[in-house]
Amino acid sequence: MPLKELNLDQVTYFDLNNQVNIPKDNQIQLEKDQEALDAFLKENVWPNVMQFDSLSERFDWLFQNNFLERTFIEKYRFEFIESLYAYLDAQHFNFKSFMAAFKFYNQYALKTNDGQHYVETYVDRVAMNALFYADGREELALRLADEMIHQRYQPATPSFLNAGRARRGELVSCFIIQTSDDMNSIGRTINSALQLSKMGGGVGINVSNIREAGAPVMAIANSAGGIVPVMKLLEDSFTFSSQVGARQGAGVVYLSVFHPDIMSFLSTKKENADEKIRVKTLSLGLTVPDKFYELVKKNDVMYLFSPVDVEKVYGKAFNYIDITAEYDNMVANDQITKYKVDARTLEEEISKLQQESGYPYIINIDVANRSNPISGKIVSSNLCSEILQVQTPSDIDNGQQYTRLGSDVSCNLGSINIVNMMATADFGESVDTMVRALTYVSDTSNLDVVPSIAKGNHEKHAIGLGAMGLAAYFAQNKMYYGDDEALDFTSTFFMTLNYYSIKASVAIAKERHEKFFEFDKSTYANGSYFDKYLETDWAPKTNKVIEAFAQHHIPTKHDWVQLRDDVAKYGMYNAYRHAIAPTGSISYVNDTTATLLPIVNKIEERQEGMIGKVYYPAPGLNNETMPYYVSAYDTDMRKVIDVYAAAQEHIDQGMALTLFMRSTLPDGLYEWKNNRTNKMTTRDLTILRHYAFNKGIKSLYYIRTFTDDNQESGVNECESCSI
Repeated sequence: MPLKELNLDQVTYFDLNNQVNIPKDNQIQLEKDQEALDAFLKENVWPNVMQFDSLSERFDWLFQNNFLERTFIEKYRFEFIESLYAYLDAQHFNFKSFMAAFKFYNQYALKTNDGQHYVETYVDRVAMNALFYADGREELALRLADEMIHQRYQPATPSFLNAGRARRGELVSCFIIQTSDDMNSIGRTINSALQLSKMGGGVGINVSNIREAGAPVMAIANSAGGIVPVMKLLEDSFTFSSQVGARQGAGVVYLSVFHPDIMSFLSTKKENADEKIRVKTLSLGLTVPDKFYELVKKNDVMYLFSPVDVEKVYGKAFNYIDITAEYDNMVANDQITKYKVDARTLEEEISKLQQESGYPYIINIDVANRSNPISGKIVSSNLCSEILQVQTPSDIDNGQQYTRLGSDVSCNLGSINIVNMMATADFGESVDTMVRALTYVSDTSNLDVVPSIAKGNHEKHAIGLGAMGLAAYFAQNKMYYGDDEALDFTSTFFMTLNYYSIKASVAIAKERHEKFFEFDKSTYANGSYFDKYLETDWAPKTNKVIEAFAQHHIPTKHDWVQLRDDVAKYGMYNAYRHAIAPTGSISYVNDTTATLLPIVNKIEERQEGMIGKVYYPAPGLNNETMPYYVSAYDTDMRKVIDVYAAAQEHIDQGMALTLFMRSTLPDGLYEWKNNRTNKMTTRDLTILRHYAFNKGIKSLYYIRTFTDDNQESGVNECESCSI
């Protein structure tokens, strides 16, 4: 029956899926999910998939009706395309859950213009992605098809959804821009936000260089409006600029914790904020240097510095000052206007807002820069807090032209399904294939509408290969989240991934005779990046992890020495390679757990628009794995931080690390709660932020709170940057 006329009373799959949440004989009816999957395919998918007599007829129809780009298909012999399809069909791909199939056909499968038929199956979408990213290279197309049909590699939503389509948005996932302290730059930033949001993808904007409210503006003998009016303009811009008509734009504004407008910045998200200053859809993030933690620890007075004065004294924008190193000098300098605030009072305000709204994100900016292998300074992040790359500022004249073109950030994302990756026949070849797919997106993205973004993309060739399914791997291999075996596996996996991705980037540089911009100034070039791999034994320590990696080659110190020498000789093509982005709906399609986080529920409940509730059992859930699946809300968040810290050692960018808290905390979970209230307090969030900082975590994303009335607050449904 036509999709748009589908009568929910005549299908059985929703009812079958709902029975998963109804215990029978004290057992979860997991078999009902498989019955729901079979019914969905039988009742919804197969009757509505368009049928063609041949593959050539199908492609002709797709071309004629403007569903598919012709140019990338014509790079291949049609006999090869037929053989690619034959290979994919021979793999007999099957979804493992109702949710996986439902999400794919509801959100990703191409449909006819009237919405009545599916134009493609999962095999078709995989084939289009493989052919598109391989760019005419048959051997690479086969490798890509193999990675995706076995769900070892998953392109991010914008890439997976749009690859090969004639009517599509850009494939890039996210952007980072910054503004300077003048109207021309602010105007250009708003225009850039409009343009980038229209493309599709979240936008991070750093506004720390803008002078504070009340600061003098000499040219007009007036005072500045500060950060908040600019935030309101940006929020309106994102609201106006929908992403290819599909959804409202999404952005985050980052501010230095040492900016004088910090309190008013935080106030914009308070529930009782005046509508004149309240921002509803714009996300908030803070860049936090080490100095802030030091001042809080000492319970000192904290000084906030006027960005315009700092720029006059130092000759460079506030963003680019090392506040930790220069703090005392700035305090002593009478040419810099400064404002006093109690450090712990400010910290309390941050914790209050996180408890209330989930914001702000925290970027530990000095931590990020200390481990940054690329010449330059990281000053900001993206919508989901995992992209951390160097930027340089731009200057704009009265004609809105660049008198100095700086470098900003774009990044395309993809994710490894850890459970399936551990079954690959060749870890190194799999990673090489993934790096090449992501690099193709960087190489072919048309970002000229924002020249600073285009320049950054051209210089860095940055990619963000991440991972998902870590909690699923732990449970299915009987490891408790955060225990010694789990930490050992995490470190070994990401160390191995790091090695092979560098090797892949070297291979591309060697083939193309091209390195990323200012490679010679990087710690890759001088070899110091590799010191920790030569000075420390990163081999797995526990028997279970040694056994898990038995079929894979784990890099030895000798391997790292050889890689260091190859990097020095040939260079690297990609300035950045890894980032752990949130994984949203695509985790379900892959039948795995989101990113590196624990599950929320053994049977997850989702509200799917007008459809109602849909239930998703944790991947591989059975009587044996059930004890290893513990809700994030019942997990000590220090264990989560420990897992992320183990991965962060080997990830050159950041990770979207979410913290999960209950309004009423479980007894015994945190020792500092003993003989105190079991209600979550701002003190709890402060302790966890400091723990993360001391563990070397570069960024903290949302704080999600499960309230006593069984609701979640601070829940992010970001589709802009998520994988």
